[in-house]
Amino acid sequence: MHYRVILRILGILLMIFSFTMLPPVAISLFYEDGAELAFVTGFTITLLTGFLLWIPVYRVRQDLRTRDGFLITVLFWAVLGLFGAFPLALADNPHLSVVDAVFESLSALTTTGATVITGIDYLPQSILFYRQQLQWLGGMGIIVLAVAILPMLGIGGMQLYRAETPGPVKDSKLTPRITETAKALWYIYLSLTIACAVGYKLAGMSWFDAVSHSFSTVAIGGFSTHDASIGYFNSPLIEAICIFFMAISAVNFGLHFFAWRQRTLSHYLQDPEFRFYLIGLAVITLIALAALTSTATYAPLEAFRKATFMVVSIATTTGFATADFAHWPAMLPFLLFVAAFAGGCAGSTGGGMKVIRVLLILKQGYREIQRLVHPNAVIPVKLGDKAISDRVLEAVWGFFSVYLIVFVVMLIILLATGLDQVTAWSAVGATLNNLGPGLGQVAAHYGDLNDTAKWVLCFAMLLGRLEVFTLLVLFTPTFWRR
Repeated sequence: MHYRVILRILGILLMIFSFTMLPPVAISLFYEDGAELAFVTGFTITLLTGFLLWIPVYRVRQDLRTRDGFLITVLFWAVLGLFGAFPLALADNPHLSVVDAVFESLSALTTTGATVITGIDYLPQSILFYRQQLQWLGGMGIIVLAVAILPMLGIGGMQLYRAETPGPVKDSKLTPRITETAKALWYIYLSLTIACAVGYKLAGMSWFDAVSHSFSTVAIGGFSTHDASIGYFNSPLIEAICIFFMAISAVNFGLHFFAWRQRTLSHYLQDPEFRFYLIGLAVITLIALAALTSTATYAPLEAFRKATFMVVSIATTTGFATADFAHWPAMLPFLLFVAAFAGGCAGSTGGGMKVIRVLLILKQGYREIQRLVHPNAVIPVKLGDKAISDRVLEAVWGFFSVYLIVFVVMLIILLATGLDQVTAWSAVGATLNNLGPGLGQVAAHYGDLNDTAKWVLCFAMLLGRLEVFTLLVLFTPTFWRR
C-alpha cells in the first residue's frame, strides 16, 4: 500500500473540493442571507487540511495499484462527507448538530436525497444552493472528475475509475484513454444539466430554482429548494421536463456518449438493459394508474400525471415528489419502493442494484428452470447476441447476496435502536439504494431519528454509492495483507 501517495492524492482532492464552497459565498453576498462566514470558514478549514496533508509528500511519484484506488475512493467520499458538513453545522440557519450535518452532507454527495431539515423554504439561498451543488458534484462522481485532471498532476487514474464507476463490468472505457473517458462523461453530464436548467426556466421557474433543480435532477438526487419538492410549482410542464431528464439520467451514459459521437438514437432500443428499464417503468406506471383510478384516489387525468411522475422519480431513485406516495392505497407504496431496488442502469447517476443486475438474475433464474427440463444442455445467458461469462454472473450473484446480508444486518441494528419495522426497513432501503424518501417515520424527513440510526444510515449511503464491495473490501484481512 502506497500510503504517501494516497495522502498526496487526498490532500490534492481536498484542496480542489474546498473551492466548491466559494460559489455559495457569492450567492450569500448577492442575496444578503448572512451565511457567507460559514462557507468561508469551511473553505479555509478544508483548504488548510488538504494543504497540510499534501505538503510533506508533494514530491512523491508512484503508480497507483488497485488496492490504492479502493482506499482513496472510500477515504475521499468519507472525508468529503465530513468536510462538506462544516458550512451546514456552522451556519446559523439551519445550524445542525454534527450528526445531522454529516448526514445531510453525505446524503447530498451520495445523491441519496434524504434530509434531516424541515422548513426548507426558509433556509438561506446559499445553503439551498450548496445542498444542490453537492448533489451535482456527487452525481457523476467527483472521483471521475478528478481522474480527468489527475494525470496532469502525475497520478494515474484507472484504479480510481474502476473503484468509482457503477455496474457489474468495471473495465469498459468509452475512449482509449481514461482521461478522455472521464472528460466525455462530464461533457455529457454538463450538457444535460444546462439543457435541464434552460427547460425549467422556460417552463416558469426562476433562474435560481431552475439551476438548483437541474443539479439534483440530472444527478438523480432529489433535493429541492422547497418543502413540497417539485409539487411546489404545480405545473404539468415542469413535471414533464423533470420526468424526461430523470429518465434519461438513469440511462447508461455510455449510450448517451455513443449517441453524441455517432449522431444516432437507434442503439438505445438495441440495448437489452435499456429496453428492460423502459418496460419496467411502463408496467409499474400502468399498475399505479390502475390502482389510483380504481380507488378513485384521483381523477383519471390527475391519476396519470401523479402515477407517471412518482413512478419515474422513485424507480430511478431520484426522490422528487408531487404526491405523498407513502399514503397511496393498496400495495402501491411497497411496489414503488421495491422498484427502487433495481434503480437506474449501470453507468448512470441512478442508485439501487442497477437494472442490468436484475435482468441478469432473471435470465439466470430462467436458465435454471430450463436446466430442470434439459439437465445436460449447455444454455448460455445472453444480453442481446452476447453471451455473458460465468465470472460476471458469479459476481452479480455475489453482489446480490452481500446486498441482502448488509440490508438485513442494518435493519436489525435500526430495530434495536427502537424504530418500528416499516420505518426501519424503508430507511435502510432508501439509503442503501440512494433513494431518499422512505415510509413510516421517514416518509417526509429523517430529523426525528435517533443519532445511532443516523450514523448507521450514513454508512448505508456510502455502501450504496460505492456499490457495497468497494467499501466492504476494506474490512477484509486480505485487503491489508502484503
